[in-house]
Amino acid sequence: MVNWVEAQKPLLHGLMKFTGLRQTSIEIEPGTVMSFWLPKDKLGDNKNDNNEKPVVVLVHGFAAEGIVTWQFQVSSLMKKYAVYVPDLIFFGGSMSKSERRSPKFQAECLGIALEHLGVKKCTVVGFSYGGMVAFKLAEMKPEMVESLVVSGSVISMTDSISETGLERLGFSSSAELLLPESVKGLKALLQVAAYKKLWFPDCLYRDYLKVMFKNRKERAELLEGLVVSNKDAVVPALTQRILLLWGENDNIFNIDLANKMKEQLGEKATVQGIEKAGHLVHLERPFAYNQCLKEYLALIYPETIQN
Repeated sequence: MVNWVEAQKPLLHGLMKFTGLRQTSIEIEPGTVMSFWLPKDKLGDNKNDNNEKPVVVLVHGFAAEGIVTWQFQVSSLMKKYAVYVPDLIFFGGSMSKSERRSPKFQAECLGIALEHLGVKKCTVVGFSYGGMVAFKLAEMKPEMVESLVVSGSVISMTDSISETGLERLGFSSSAELLLPESVKGLKALLQVAAYKKLWFPDCLYRDYLKVMFKNRKERAELLEGLVVSNKDAVVPALTQRILLLWGENDNIFNIDLANKMKEQLGEKATVQGIEKAGHLVHLERPFAYNQCLKEYLALIYPETIQN
């Protein structure tokens, strides 16, 4: 029987190739490999260092791999920016034999991969889980990360944020929310993640569960490695400009959290809300999201305005 989510992958890959991206894998260390989509002129024998566009790295969340998450952003950015789309470890084609499971480990792998690919400076755009990885990468490599855009995320997942959020949403654990095992569970996740009620046939939910929720044991361990105690949580002294680009109706990480983060991060951080959008703001309101993102990037890279 045809899995319709799996069947659409060649189409999505074809669209990415049409925009100018190609897929590759980077060995981070023995046993650890990170999968990447990147501009074809930055790959192998086709590498062209004369075409130097500003680099934008799009980091996905917990429920889907890179190009599925950012499929509506890639083509919008490709004209003026060199777009890199990684799969974090245990997502898509990225795997590891390491027992490390923290956002710091993900950020270390991402940083090493970007260095291997010749990226010296970039803006990192992180969604949800990817936002936590982006914050950590900016802290670890300030010389590489020029600026940040974060949507639906937190600097770190503390005990209090996790417990308060799960209680408010009616879930007993992060795994119950983010690693659904049934059609009912996936519907519950989408119900809290989206502003508008989404309807799909049950067969499509089943297909999505089979394709997008692999490596369940390792991903459950990632969720365990995500939470830090309140006493150990420290707000890093980030030097980069930061845009907190939020769905105003985000039920998972509400916009009040974004405003609190702005206060913690200081004057270089700004909050911008997009109305009638939930946690999946980049998928629900892609045109509005892309416009806000491009306006911010134009401030960071004014040389692109004339292009």
